[in-house]
Amino acid sequence: MIDNPLIDAVIDIAFKEDIGDGDHTTLSCIPHDLEGRARLLVKQDGILCGVELAKKIFAKFDPTLKMTQYLHDGDAIKKGDVAFVVEGKTISILQTERLVLNFMQRLSGIATQTHEYVKLLEGTGTKILDTRKTTPGLRLLEKYAVKVGGGENHRIGLYDMILIKDNHIDYAGGVTAAITKTKEYLKAKGKNLKIEVEARTLDEIKEILNFDVDRILIDNFTPEETKTAVALINGKCKTESSGGITKESIRAYAEAGVDYISVGALTHHISSLDLSLKAF
Repeated sequence: MIDNPLIDAVIDIAFKEDIGDGDHTTLSCIPHDLEGRARLLVKQDGILCGVELAKKIFAKFDPTLKMTQYLHDGDAIKKGDVAFVVEGKTISILQTERLVLNFMQRLSGIATQTHEYVKLLEGTGTKILDTRKTTPGLRLLEKYAVKVGGGENHRIGLYDMILIKDNHIDYAGGVTAAITKTKEYLKAKGKNLKIEVEARTLDEIKEILNFDVDRILIDNFTPEETKTAVALINGKCKTESSGGITKESIRAYAEAGVDYISVGALTHHISSLDLSLKAF
């Protein structure tokens, strides 16, 4: 997922945004030929993410920079750990420092939060999913961080899976109309996409079950209502819960028997992990 043209484009934009027509502080007071080194210091416990991206950033900006890696994406880290050392031209280290930290701190925060949710589901068989509630332009990176933290990706965008939600149902004229039109469209276009349909009531679930779909999204149900919904579906397709599910309530939803729980907070309600790049 890191080796993607979209991610290359994001890095290019970030460089333009930060450096502009030059890092005049660095260029004015640091000799061009001065060599130096810096280490990525962990200042907070969590799950590390972004080392592979840091490699890409350093290589893209200055291929002569050398990075010695000690820790990997997905490693559990604690305060005082050193993830890597980068050495080479000091002006290159200074100009890439903030970009590397901005990405790594955010991605590590997402991986850490995801890991916390995953631990809450241990022993249930239910898997945690992300959503499309990501930072514009950073979706692939943020979804990569979810996987690093032990979660799974829902669809990447609007193009790789069908998800018929409440507004689709209302605009299309109901559950049956929405699913029928979707299946006709996929057949006409020759597309083989999985179909998930959101249900707001047990009656909508019954209507959805008249069709062959891959997954039913049980949205904004209580855990007890979810248990009833899972029993009604009875293995005819996969099940997913969503809607206001918190760390405090997620275990109850998993114990209701759903296959997946999607949590937008994995990517949109996180705290960046405290990391620093220090000269030594």
